[in-house]
Amino acid sequence: MTSTMFERYGGFAKISQLVSSFYDRVLDSPLPSPYFAKTDMRRQIDHQTKFIATVMGGPTSYTDDALERVHAKLEITDPAFDEVAMLLKETLEDFGVEDADVRVLCEEFVSRRRYIVDR
Repeated sequence: MTSTMFERYGGFAKISQLVSSFYDRVLDSPLPSPYFAKTDMRRQIDHQTKFIATVMGGPTSYTDDALERVHAKLEITDPAFDEVAMLLKETLEDFGVEDADVRVLCEEFVSRRRYIVDR
């Protein structure tokens, strides 16, 4: 039986730790941090944990429509998105996620650019 990334990397508990570390980096970075100035970060970490869990094959489900709705009024720029993508990659690597899985997760994240970046 093949396990999902979600199972291999410890489920919600470990993914939540990873996402919390990821947001520490995001909030320390001058480019993306202003987008989170008025954000309830506990809620944000919960939502992002569910999103990452979805991408990893876990039991939650996020739609592209939902991503687009949530990000529609934030005016996120390509440079800010790219910075967040890089910080995600660094966090995944630091948490020992295998290179092939880092690639898959980053590709999944970047493939949703059109739903997140303001056009």
